[in-house]
Amino acid sequence: MTEMLEGFAKRLRELRKQKDLSQTELGKLAGLHYTHIGRYERGASRPSGDTLKRLADVLGVTGDYLLEGAADEAAKARFEDHELLQQFHEVERLSDDDKHVVKRLLDAFLTKKHLQALAR
Repeated sequence: MTEMLEGFAKRLRELRKQKDLSQTELGKLAGLHYTHIGRYERGASRPSGDTLKRLADVLGVTGDYLLEGAADEAAKARFEDHELLQQFHEVERLSDDDKHVVKRLLDAFLTKKHLQALAR
């Protein structure tokens, strides 16, 4: 098995498990038979471009991430709230001073939430 196919198989299996999906459930969501999912996860075959896109869409990642595991896509693979993810991308383009302000605001909000939870 080639390294790329091996990496794809591992990422597919991990993402499916993160979403708490069985091979059958993932297959249904992507319009595939579960046996195809099993073959992909074992590295026995590689999906077509259309199938790759359907799998990536269901799992909330890009096809590039599934195939190559691009490092900058790793966070997206685990991020459920796409609107929040887009906002974080916008924050990344801010100046360092503005980023610091955003971090302090987030920290203050999260600290308040933690304190509220402790007070209950």
